[in-house]
Amino acid sequence: MHALTRLVATTLLASSAAVPSPAWVASWQASPQPVWNARFLFPTLIPDQLAAQTFRQTVRLSLGGRQLRVRLSNAYGQQPLRIDAASAAAGPGRTPLALAFDGRADVVIGPGEERVSDPLALATRDLQAVQVSVYVAGRTPLQTFHWDGRQTAAFAAGDQTLAPALTDAATTTARLFVSGMDVERAACARSVAVIGDSITDGATASLDRDQRWTDHLAARVAPQGVAVVNAGISGGRLLRDGMGEAALSRFQRDVLDQPGLASVIVLLGTNDIGWPGTAFARTEPAPSLAQLQAGYRSLVARAHARGVRILGATLPPFAGALPGTPLEDYYQPDKDALRRQLNAWLRSDSPFDAVIDLDAVLRDPADPARLAAAFDSGDHLHPGDAGNHAMAAAVDLQALLPDAVPVCAR
Repeated sequence: MHALTRLVATTLLASSAAVPSPAWVASWQASPQPVWNARFLFPTLIPDQLAAQTFRQTVRLSLGGRQLRVRLSNAYGQQPLRIDAASAAAGPGRTPLALAFDGRADVVIGPGEERVSDPLALATRDLQAVQVSVYVAGRTPLQTFHWDGRQTAAFAAGDQTLAPALTDAATTTARLFVSGMDVERAACARSVAVIGDSITDGATASLDRDQRWTDHLAARVAPQGVAVVNAGISGGRLLRDGMGEAALSRFQRDVLDQPGLASVIVLLGTNDIGWPGTAFARTEPAPSLAQLQAGYRSLVARAHARGVRILGATLPPFAGALPGTPLEDYYQPDKDALRRQLNAWLRSDSPFDAVIDLDAVLRDPADPARLAAAFDSGDHLHPGDAGNHAMAAAVDLQALLPDAVPVCAR
């Protein structure tokens, strides 16, 4: 080989080795839930059906990328879901770009299925807002949603998927159709999934301000090329179905199937302990410590079988929870005793790779059964914005991703 040719070839090989090949990584998620009936304690916040309407929602990516793709879900549909048009825009007021599915504007999603859009050449930054619009032309019963979006979304008549702003729109804080968004990054980019209940879902975080504890964690790890996806469901439980499927049932879909997954955080069990005896589950027996431990061990075994690191978190206190509501009997001293037993086991003998002691972070030192006033949203169950920030700050990043590279380029 000619010397100059060899030099050029060597230079090209070195350059290609220095720039990791692109890969897809999960950057945002809203776990699907079945839409409940009118007899349930809480309203759905959505109509029974849509027809010739556009639904637009805002998501905040944790990592940006060169391209993106959108996941649409019909997880709990009883019939095929036809999407007639969909689009994505790089933030509110920006011009949307049409999404395609196998090169077509429309897509039919079978019952229990999801579809991923074709890659869209829309470059995004870390922590950037993206708006997604979906148009359905025919009568479309709504059977799958994410109830507590903590973000204002809107319905409008007609196909407005390519309009920068919707006209004559009605609003909701629920989410429809979109269950996730992936971005194309360098192959070293990875994702952390956080599976939890309303505390993770952000039930009392400030609306439209990205103040969930996972949002704060995403801001901490984005500079290292790490995404955080939120698999929280308000009313979610570890062992039994609640306002969504039990974590044991949805762990594969909402956690292990996320592209680029490297680590998992589990913050679950509060509703398993708190629901029995309330209006949610009046005659349901309380779980035993052994049952909760077995549930955790099952999640750990499944994560480890996939080579995924998994962290657990202690359960924060909730004395006095939900005063003046139909659930003001959520707290009982025997429930707190079980919570403390579970936390003691998590600290001393849990199967997790590491444990985040959120109980120690959030509790009132003078009354450990209660949230500290500075971190309490006011309902004595959910942390407020300051509490969410403290939770994210408590995560040991070395324990979360011990093999993380210092910086992962786009």
